[in-house]
Amino acid sequence: MPKVALLKQDGSQAGDFELNDSVFGIEPNTHVLNEAVIMQRANLRQGTHAVKNRSEVRGGGRKPWRQKGTGRARQGSIRSPQWVGGGVVFGPTPRSYSYKLPKKVRRLALRSALSSKAVEENIIVLDSISIEAPKTKEVVKMLEALSVDTKALIVTADKDETVVRSANNLQNVNVLTVEEVNVLDLLTHDKLIITKDAAEKAGEVLA
Repeated sequence: MPKVALLKQDGSQAGDFELNDSVFGIEPNTHVLNEAVIMQRANLRQGTHAVKNRSEVRGGGRKPWRQKGTGRARQGSIRSPQWVGGGVVFGPTPRSYSYKLPKKVRRLALRSALSSKAVEENIIVLDSISIEAPKTKEVVKMLEALSVDTKALIVTADKDETVVRSANNLQNVNVLTVEEVNVLDLLTHDKLIITKDAAEKAGEVLA
């Protein structure tokens, strides 16, 4: 099992912690990680793009000139696609880009992302996170004690509003619960700061 140092909030060591081998110790599957990221980014798309086709463009109800005898090409409407101001052919319409990968693939991607953090030694396990009142400086103080100066993802076992509100003003810090952890957030943040309870819960749920 991968063994990491168990730290306190002030950066001091509180012992060692063994991560679940089947969740934090597998060979990361880069193909599955790529598929999971593409799926998440597709699901984030709004898909509200739209254009007007020839039936939706205002005007063009009258035939611009008679069918024969003018010497010009026959035309039925000034809102046909070949006219300036006419409708658009095969343009984008509102649609949903979301889709789902199989459950086993999603779980493998999550385990691969967590294992990659462990392999790169970018995972920090804390004994606990305790903040009495919502104050940004408390999170800043904790990050400085842990020598974290890059994008950080804080994962707790249960939702702690005090921790969430304390980190809200920090652009490079995001707080999630174990249930909310996803591949995209794990890969876009450089450091994973996870509480001991959250790591144990992740080991039980994803094993």
